[in-house]
Amino acid sequence: MSRTKAAKYSLLPKLLDAALEMEERADDYEKAFMARQLVQCTLPHSNPGDTPIWTRTNGWLTLAIKPHFDLKTKKPLYPYGTIPRLLLFWIVTEANRQKNDKTLTAQEKRVLRLGSSLDAFMRDIGLSPLTGGGKRGDAKRLRNQAERLFRSEIIFDERNGGVTYEDMKVAPRGYLFWEAKRSGQQDLLPSWVQLGESFYEAITERPVPIDTRALRALKQSPLTLDLYALLVYKTFAANRRKEKGLDSSQTIPWEGLHRQMGTERDLALFKFKVRKALPRIRLVYRGVNVEATGEGLRVGPGKTPIPPATLDGELAKLEPEEQGVEIIIKKRS
Repeated sequence: MSRTKAAKYSLLPKLLDAALEMEERADDYEKAFMARQLVQCTLPHSNPGDTPIWTRTNGWLTLAIKPHFDLKTKKPLYPYGTIPRLLLFWIVTEANRQKNDKTLTAQEKRVLRLGSSLDAFMRDIGLSPLTGGGKRGDAKRLRNQAERLFRSEIIFDERNGGVTYEDMKVAPRGYLFWEAKRSGQQDLLPSWVQLGESFYEAITERPVPIDTRALRALKQSPLTLDLYALLVYKTFAANRRKEKGLDSSQTIPWEGLHRQMGTERDLALFKFKVRKALPRIRLVYRGVNVEATGEGLRVGPGKTPIPPATLDGELAKLEPEEQGVEIIIKKRS
């Protein structure tokens, strides 16, 4: 058996253990958040390579990513895979926590401190410092993908008659003092990033609440992470529609889902991967009400990972989608 196949087989017992622990300690959820826009249209699963821009579309709205360009090689560096997703969950969670901190100024709320050491930050986002500082170690990959994400630009573009757009630098300022070889040592100057103002506003506008324990259990697959976050959001929305007496279930067509988060050109292959991911998601998200049909994924009301009663203000009021539009861009006045 190849090393890759052996690693894949070893993941199932870990996933089962995580699911059992979550079931036994159902009330000990670890609250985190993800921006609704980034739930609906996702980052690349694999490296897009030497292309000037990368896009995903949902209805008449498009998410585009302009990569960071390496100043030495002049090559585009896109954030891709599971690590940028784990970083985004952490960023959105921290940004929303600091948004409610009345001791911080508006500018200070956008400054995120990444811990006193690389090891500490790795644990915060669900990675292991024990994988070492080699090429495939989590420390090396985190350092690489963090810079790719922080220095990229995300664009939301709506074309519905007119054009509404948001061009957002993720973190236009920052200081990263991370060395894989000394990842366990405390840094003399802690690493930090300052989120772009537009990006900060977007990710703190009614984000989707999720359970960090599920992220750690599903982190081996970017598609599975994307589907988990999407299903949590759709469950919140279905529950709200049910409360309003509306048709609560919704089918996401395969073609539309593929445009939102698929990286495979072959739609049949994408369907196969989604169907393969669903049993893993159900293990750690027992309350989900989802069925893969011939038309697409049908999602109905269910139990959300984070009880709505524990959420503050408008976070507990994720509204049903209007006219099929599921990304809301805050229009400039």
